[in-house]
Amino acid sequence: MSTPGSTPGSMLAVGFVGLGNIGRPMALRLASQAEERGLDVHVYDVAPEPVAELVAGGAMAAASVAELAARVDVLCVMVRDDDQVREVLGAALGVADERLTVVIHSTVAPTTPAELADTAARHGVRVVDAPVSGGAMGAADGTLAILVGGSDEAFATCRPALDAMGTKVVHAGPVGAGTRLKLARNLMHFVAFTAATEAQRLAEAAGLDLRALGDVVRHTDAITGGPGAIMHRATTAPLAEDDFWFGVFSHVRALGEKDLGFATELADQLGVDVPLARLALDRLGPGLGLPPKEQP
Repeated sequence: MSTPGSTPGSMLAVGFVGLGNIGRPMALRLASQAEERGLDVHVYDVAPEPVAELVAGGAMAAASVAELAARVDVLCVMVRDDDQVREVLGAALGVADERLTVVIHSTVAPTTPAELADTAARHGVRVVDAPVSGGAMGAADGTLAILVGGSDEAFATCRPALDAMGTKVVHAGPVGAGTRLKLARNLMHFVAFTAATEAQRLAEAAGLDLRALGDVVRHTDAITGGPGAIMHRATTAPLAEDDFWFGVFSHVRALGEKDLGFATELADQLGVDVPLARLALDRLGPGLGLPPKEQP
């Protein structure tokens, strides 16, 4: 291994294991940025094809996780699930020394990063959890958001590799914070997908073009920021009436309740079940921090 920061211009040896749909383009970004960022990139996967592609892109192949871990300062892990992450970490700890930082990109259970960090610490190895958001497209063009939990020292060690793979690298807090941030982000993502299926059923029943609806949603979300447009407060506490956001969100609630009311009315006319829309109608205002509406 090289020693990160030992001499000016020293190379940071980075390993990547798990060259799947997102891991492969992430590793390719690492390899393509290696010379510019002073990285020495090594890879391993059970499938030979992506390894060959990475070698063609300038990376060096390892024959096993253990061989990979023995070569590098930072070991990036993007495998399928918690069990595979544990398997990779176990193989790495068998050969690793105190210079190794393991970066878990896989989205795992909320308690897993701290458990793995405790295990690794007994070997002098640091762990950070760094799940990503942006999908295969963001991985391919290097625009991922990378959400990191770990110590300041561990974050600083792996930062050059993370910067090569993403344009938004967020140090969310201690180990586990990256995973918790990713889970909160994906809760919104997949609830929104479910809401989109309600909107599609409503549009279909109304005789509308579903592809046109999708085009409109993508167009306007790119302008407004989508659900992220309301996410500027540092707390979810109730709003005081003299708070700037009270007026803004009162306007949002008025528009939202009006449109949700009309949408559920249309759904009733067409016989379409829209339970999320009805729940949103009830919970939008309180969720924004506004007081419950007075009942007539």
